[in-house]
Amino acid sequence: MVHNRPDTVTVEVIRNLLMSVAEETYGIIIRSAYSTNMKERRDVCTAVIDPDGNSVAQVESLTALLGSMLSVVPNIYEKFGRENIHPGDMFIVNDPFHGGGNHLPDIVLAAPAFCGDTLVGWVANIAHHADIGGKVPGSSSGDAVSLFQEGIRIPLVRIREDGKLNQSVMDMLLVNSRVPQERYGDLTAQMSANLIGIQRLQDAYERYGDVLISCMSELIEYSERRIRAAVAKLPDGEYSYTDYMDGCGEKYPDPLPIKVKITVRGNQMEVDFTGSAQQLEAPINVPWPCTKADVFYSVKAMLGPDIPANEGINRAIKVIAPKGCILNPTEPSPIGCQIDTSQRVPDAIFGALAPLLPEQIVTAGNGACTTTLLSGKVRQDSDEVFIFHEVIAGGGGACWQYDGLSGIQVNMTNTSNMPIEATEIEFPHLLARRNELKEDSGGPGYFRGGLGIQRELEILEDNVLYTGLGDRHKIHPWGLKGGKEGAGGGFYRVAADGAVTHLSNKVTSFPMMEHDIVRVITPGAGGYGDPLNRDIQKVLQDVIECKVSVEGARRDYGVVIIGNEYDGYQIDEGATEAMRQELRR
Repeated sequence: MVHNRPDTVTVEVIRNLLMSVAEETYGIIIRSAYSTNMKERRDVCTAVIDPDGNSVAQVESLTALLGSMLSVVPNIYEKFGRENIHPGDMFIVNDPFHGGGNHLPDIVLAAPAFCGDTLVGWVANIAHHADIGGKVPGSSSGDAVSLFQEGIRIPLVRIREDGKLNQSVMDMLLVNSRVPQERYGDLTAQMSANLIGIQRLQDAYERYGDVLISCMSELIEYSERRIRAAVAKLPDGEYSYTDYMDGCGEKYPDPLPIKVKITVRGNQMEVDFTGSAQQLEAPINVPWPCTKADVFYSVKAMLGPDIPANEGINRAIKVIAPKGCILNPTEPSPIGCQIDTSQRVPDAIFGALAPLLPEQIVTAGNGACTTTLLSGKVRQDSDEVFIFHEVIAGGGGACWQYDGLSGIQVNMTNTSNMPIEATEIEFPHLLARRNELKEDSGGPGYFRGGLGIQRELEILEDNVLYTGLGDRHKIHPWGLKGGKEGAGGGFYRVAADGAVTHLSNKVTSFPMMEHDIVRVITPGAGGYGDPLNRDIQKVLQDVIECKVSVEGARRDYGVVIIGNEYDGYQIDEGATEAMRQELRR
């Protein structure tokens, strides 16, 4: 279908209209979902997609979920044929090797919007489900060696046809979850959001007609032009960086490289991950659609935060990752913890381009998706189980103007922190004992890195299983321009008698007993600039606010603080000047 090119004002009006559809469907899921993971942590993403399968509007929620949005409709067309898509259809999938998804707990639902016989677009959403079967409660483990251990695999199938629910598909999904009532509520929320999104696209087409579809195409072309123009401003050349994963638990204890070479030629950018670690029999492999989403986010963040997020950005970037490497694994490689590796991809890209973009790049943030999974019986005389899922934030990177933010998600994750009240109300088997910023975890610098979090949960019954999944425990977040590393994270079990056990960065189904405490420490972020040049009054304020210890102020910043928290702190200016001179030698 050929359309006249729409004017700029109309394109902008349509852009905002499409974003409003994505945002409304996102809000519907948040308000009507059953699980705390969706309604509190907001582990959800929504999008509007054009009739050809190109994403045109995505809610600004989780960049980690972009991969599925960018590929799901083309995969539907490939499997079913465009001519076999009808009004009332809705498709579901979670398998990244067969149609879409990031890892198996992330379930995608996509639905076409028709006006009469005209397909005017699609609405799609993806959300993380707390359990979809597999070898461990929560469907994420640190020791899976195959995708088959990680939960039910859903290929692209219709969950609604001719406007009616396919109950057989729903039954199959529910029987494979340890918490079927929760799954039913969350899936219903996702389906309901899509149905409202369809109505909104139909209303838009009735108002604008084919101009709506023309504007979708123009938005994609606009984003491509903007990204190419930004790339063209960079000096031609090759820029490389290698960052590292900690490994994966006790089976793979050694660091694993994430290597990138970025080539700029005119308005063309190539991002090549050749030389990165090979795929593992461990769940930190990243499916190819997710790797492309990692690059999508990184390039947009660096070169055009205000550019509409759509398929046009992908068209301007060539991504290479050899088949069989950790960023493009073969089936059925396990992928349950792929988000930790996805977090390292932006760090590597930012590291490569930091010399070119000193005012855009921030230091490495916490760079992990620090996950806590706790599961046990609701009652000892019942087979009903509870599954608590939380991702705990950490430090955000510093930049050339500002300190890093503390206690936030970075890069590919963007979920909210779980309120303590929600945890204790919905999971009475858990009691929060501590939730605070971790002192001295922000990397020292002229601008300090953001702080990580220390959270402690007491277990109030026997035989609760703890799974902890994280990274940046060994390889700490890097700083820039003389800034120091941020502190690493850690997982610990504190027994009722006070004995402390340091656990692996990928600990799976560790048994906890009544009054044991799970202690989770998340990584901080790197500092920016020489910490010996930091304003001594800022260091004093950090000490007062318990962001930096008295010892840390002396050791890292050369600032001598006297006094105490009860009588107040002061700077010994003479001792500070002498200390800084000594440290600079």
